[in-house]
Amino acid sequence: MPSLIRSVREAFDQSDAGIGLFYLVYATLYASGSFLGGLATERLGRRTVLVGGAALHGAGIVLLGVAPTWVVFMIAAVPMGLGAGVLDGGNNGLILDLYARGRGRALNLLHLFFSVGALSAPLTIGLLVDGGIDWQVIVVGTGLVAFPLAALYGIVAMPAGRRDREAARASGTGRIALQGPLILLGLAIALYVASEVGVSSWLVRFLEPAPLTIATAALSLYWAGLAAGRLVSSALADRFDHRRFAAACSVAMAVALAGAIAAPWLPVSIALFGLAGVASGPIYPMIVAIGGDRYPDRSAAVSGFLGGTAVVGSIVYPPVMGLMSVTVGLPVAMAGNVVLALACAAALVVVGRVRRPD
Repeated sequence: MPSLIRSVREAFDQSDAGIGLFYLVYATLYASGSFLGGLATERLGRRTVLVGGAALHGAGIVLLGVAPTWVVFMIAAVPMGLGAGVLDGGNNGLILDLYARGRGRALNLLHLFFSVGALSAPLTIGLLVDGGIDWQVIVVGTGLVAFPLAALYGIVAMPAGRRDREAARASGTGRIALQGPLILLGLAIALYVASEVGVSSWLVRFLEPAPLTIATAALSLYWAGLAAGRLVSSALADRFDHRRFAAACSVAMAVALAGAIAAPWLPVSIALFGLAGVASGPIYPMIVAIGGDRYPDRSAAVSGFLGGTAVVGSIVYPPVMGLMSVTVGLPVAMAGNVVLALACAAALVVVGRVRRPD
């Protein structure tokens, strides 16, 4: 949708406020889908939830493309967001169960493809729109792809994901929502996502003195760095303690961001933003891996909880940066992302010092 924002605004005669409301509704339902999808998996099984999530997501996207009014377009954000949240948390939980001995590698590879999508979708959509294809056709076509995905979830072999209450009680993972380590992991992932989305949302604006082509290329470099970081970490992550690896990446991200913000020369600043992307790439998947390490019997609930709290981070700080930009200035707001990355590292350090209750 960000790639089609101009077409959507014109089609429904909406302001930026209307588009912002759509994003808020979508993000809220996304978080809800992550939370609820994890709990539903433990009761209904992973196959049922993933098939339902993919179908719901696809139906919501198709409804976007055929919506005759802005009200219907907004309503479509509900199934679209719920389905996306279910798929996000559900796929993380699936990988946790499938690769118990190589979670760092597997999750980094999974999220590598998320980065590839973030890089390729805008370019592909831009070419299609420039080629004269109606934006509604692009949206409907995208939604239809989700239904074969739902069918594949229905036939592929996968761990059931249902909660074994006796095993959970024996391992002390019965009430994970009330346990300190998971709360700290949720805080860490929310802080990281707030920083990552804050940078990506405002980087082009921060580089306003540069030509638009250079500023957008810097954003692409940042996302390319994320993908590269995940690819490299897929080969390295499981050689180290997952928590320490993620904390070190958070500190490296903060250092690179601080240098990029303070650099007086544009090429150096852009290069450091790219390095910040490389450092930040493994953080999200590694935090999910840590959750799987700490709560192996509750992978569905853990991945859903972490996916939901991550979205909360993306909702909170990026809009605050806009307010800071018109008061204390955008450089100060960008520096806040450095603080968030360091706070993420601190939360990960504290996780190692908090034991699960017996």
